[in-house]
Amino acid sequence: MATYFDVHPVDPQPRTINRVADLVRRDGLIAYPTDSCFALGCRLGNQDGIDRMRAIRHLDDRHHFTLVCRDFAQLGQFVKIDNAVFRSLKAATPGSYTFILPATKEVPRRLLHPRKKTVGVRIPDHAVTQALLAELGEPLVSSTLLLPDEAEPMTQGWEIKERLDHAVDAVLDSGECGTQPTTVIDFSQGEPEVVRRGAGDPSRFE
Repeated sequence: MATYFDVHPVDPQPRTINRVADLVRRDGLIAYPTDSCFALGCRLGNQDGIDRMRAIRHLDDRHHFTLVCRDFAQLGQFVKIDNAVFRSLKAATPGSYTFILPATKEVPRRLLHPRKKTVGVRIPDHAVTQALLAELGEPLVSSTLLLPDEAEPMTQGWEIKERLDHAVDAVLDSGECGTQPTTVIDFSQGEPEVVRRGAGDPSRFE
């Protein structure tokens, strides 16, 4: 059964965040809020957690998982960014954007797009997510909590607990967040390409 954690959306309780971080370090899979919608997440080396995300969402090996990072210092370990791309990313983060970029050797092969060798990265603008990332000291491998055959992600923590009680290890709830996934921008060829329109304003990349 999943453990349910209720935290303040602006000033999350450190003790609760510590407990969730410990669970992630022990290879737990969590559902957690972001600045776009709820997401599934686990630590980078947790292959079982990644497989469980694929199973929950019915994803194939072409799916881009996202590395949710605390800041640019962390993000820069996992993707290759030139100066022009860095300026574009800097102007839009933190925020509800996912950027697809060439991966560094720090990213496990199984997380890469099989042909392009790219990975998705983002820096969220959400107090709870940022507190968890700060406590973890590493990124979360994540995917939008959008169940198969459903048009929108779930928005209520209690509903996620009810629906995924035996599929995840914890639900971190800070109240209702959005229903729109991030806007996805592909920078892998140097120039921005809007792949998915979502919570972030895509016009700055068009």
